[in-house]
Amino acid sequence: MTDKINILFVIGTRPEAIKMAPVIRACRQQQRFEVKVCLTGQHKEMLAQVVDFFDIPFDFSLSLMKPNQSLFDVTADGLKMLEGVLKDYTPDWILVQGDTTTAFIGALAAFYKKIKVGHIEAGLRSGQLYSPFPEEANRKMISAICHTHFAPTLKAQQNLENEGITEQVYLVGNTVIDALLWAVDRVKDDEKIKLDFQYLNLEQKIILITGHRRESFGKPFEDICDAIATLAGRYPDVQFVYPVHLNPNIREVVFARLKGYSNIFLVEPLDYPHLVWLLHRSYIVITDSGGIQEEAPSLGKPVLVLREVTERTEGIDAGSAILVGTSKEKIIGETELLLNDTAVYNRMAGIANPYGDGNSAQKITALLLNYK
Repeated sequence: MTDKINILFVIGTRPEAIKMAPVIRACRQQQRFEVKVCLTGQHKEMLAQVVDFFDIPFDFSLSLMKPNQSLFDVTADGLKMLEGVLKDYTPDWILVQGDTTTAFIGALAAFYKKIKVGHIEAGLRSGQLYSPFPEEANRKMISAICHTHFAPTLKAQQNLENEGITEQVYLVGNTVIDALLWAVDRVKDDEKIKLDFQYLNLEQKIILITGHRRESFGKPFEDICDAIATLAGRYPDVQFVYPVHLNPNIREVVFARLKGYSNIFLVEPLDYPHLVWLLHRSYIVITDSGGIQEEAPSLGKPVLVLREVTERTEGIDAGSAILVGTSKEKIIGETELLLNDTAVYNRMAGIANPYGDGNSAQKITALLLNYK
């Protein structure tokens, strides 16, 4: 009889859960795997929504979230709590995803216990240690102690090679595409979800906006909001939907500068099904979210990236995304070009997604199953 392979998935935020869900599902379909899930609760409320949507039963919940937590709190408290989990359960593998503090402490806890670490979405690099912060440092530190690297793109694989990491590196695509395609099929015709967007005129163009990066706090974020306000004034028939992040550094600026416009809808953060529905219906996406940069091209949505640098350069290189940073003039200019020039819009919307084909989870599962 073949020995069981015990796998612990460590998840802390909504994007992690979305990108882990297809892998968890694929692993659970293999009898040889014993799968357990640990939720750190780094983003508790937003994480719970996705766990329910994807039906991810969990075995450990650390309830790490607390008011005004700092990176020191998340790192120290989470690492100590994971030590307690690993006293009760010793897996063969710990799988972490991306570049969050949860991913870093999950990898570090595994390293301390000499457990193999599998890093999903390995090799992303912006080349600037403090942008994004703390994600760039997190992913570099994870790579340094990781056993197996599941790279989403050839560029990510090359980034690892440039750092001398050449063994146990596998090009698998990005699992976010697996999750998105599954979710779109499930929600695109959901009448209950549609009812929650009754404030929108679906005959008019919709621009989806998301923004939450720490490096944009202060004047850069004020400039982003001023650009949106200017666009809303110039294009009264275009609807701007902004699910506003819970961070007070964001909410105070957004509501102070964007409240009161008839075609700007400042809404509470959307759960994943509602976000996918809205993304499917949108005309343009303006975002600093890494996940949405990857998802939107699969649905033919041009992306304007609200960051000075991005580790997801494949979309920029392919032409499905444009880096606009926090420059008011550039945000306005590129948005107007897409709104006014159909040929430019169609060219950008028609580019194939460079991030994956929807089969990444199966590739990762096969590699784990056949690991020697």
